[in-house]
Amino acid sequence: MHPVALLLLLAALLPGCAASIPAALREAPAQSPSLEQVRTQPESYPEVRLRWGGTIVMVENLPQTTRIEIVARRLHASGEPVSEDSSAGRFIAHFDQFLDPTIYASGRALTVVGRFVRLEQRELDKMRYRYPLVRVESHHLWPEPEPLHHYYDPYWHDPFFYDPWYPFGYPYPYYYYPYRYPRPHAR
Repeated sequence: MHPVALLLLLAALLPGCAASIPAALREAPAQSPSLEQVRTQPESYPEVRLRWGGTIVMVENLPQTTRIEIVARRLHASGEPVSEDSSAGRFIAHFDQFLDPTIYASGRALTVVGRFVRLEQRELDKMRYRYPLVRVESHHLWPEPEPLHHYYDPYWHDPFFYDPWYPFGYPYPYYYYPYRYPRPHAR
């Protein structure tokens, strides 16, 4: 295939990959503060627009709204939360609609774009925790990662089907034959 044709094909297909992510999420707001900055100096960021994301901890449905508690994670350039064992803290995303807690389940990745409203104190285990409250304008629930499926060869562990030299062993040392080292069965 001609290189120019290949580049045109890739250019045509790439926008389709990003089409499901809202435009507001693809680009971070220009002056988006971090969670630590907002928690330490909330008065410096009234109604500031921000893009945060992380892992859902809990969904609370109220009569007209939904609040989701999120463990904040670092975001990729695309806005997807990075799966890692560190966090800047927690925040609450406030939605003006009903969100089903079965779909927005604990452990799912969520990115929101919205405006900082205030700090809200709530109980977290046995301590008082100050949560930044974000009024959500746009959000994206990231798909769950596909589980890894490993192929299991039923004949690998059965010496009568796989090992023609059983029980005497392969005529060469095992370290010269990488497909059989280490030997799966020792009888």
